[in-house]
Amino acid sequence: MRIVYAAAFALVSTMAIAQAPTSAPGSRNPAAVTGGTYTADPNHTLVIWTLDHLGFSPYTGIFGDVTGTLTIDPKAPNSAKVDVTIPVSKVVTASAGLTQHLLRPGKDGGKPDFFGGSPADARFVSTAVVASGQKARITGDLTLNGVTKPVTLNAEFYGAGKMPAEMGGKENVGFHATGTIQRSQFGLGFGVPMVGDSVKLDISAAFQK
Repeated sequence: MRIVYAAAFALVSTMAIAQAPTSAPGSRNPAAVTGGTYTADPNHTLVIWTLDHLGFSPYTGIFGDVTGTLTIDPKAPNSAKVDVTIPVSKVVTASAGLTQHLLRPGKDGGKPDFFGGSPADARFVSTAVVASGQKARITGDLTLNGVTKPVTLNAEFYGAGKMPAEMGGKENVGFHATGTIQRSQFGLGFGVPMVGDSVKLDISAAFQK
């Protein structure tokens, strides 16, 4: 009986391998990008932030569940527009204590150290795109902690293509972007300069249509 089970398992495994895709559906070729309006993939769009911790080490956290849209025309890349919303309340760090500190209300009704107990979503809306090859400089307005400031991101095309039918069949396009903000400019100056004011942003942006 064990031999029969083993043979059946081997057959099923072989069939699964035979049916598996032989390569990733995404391509690094920008010709794979089609025009239109895409929606942000909240499961694969991440805003990773890093700042200096007391001069001893960098410290990193993540914003996920990003929503929004990207409108793009491969023939006119400078006309691209992006509008995304970032739920600050879902911030994640490696320390439960620090995450709680970021989101706790101010003591005795005072101003919180960071975002507070019910922070508003952050939002980035592009105002200009200057593309060069597979890279682009994206300028936009970032609203964070109730303050709006211009921010510039350096973006690079990562990949595009169509998902297999069994995975939804949607067209995807992805980018990697970096930038820097000064958190004190957004009313988040707690601990400066002991804890760094400059915050590095490392963004993985995935969109679907």
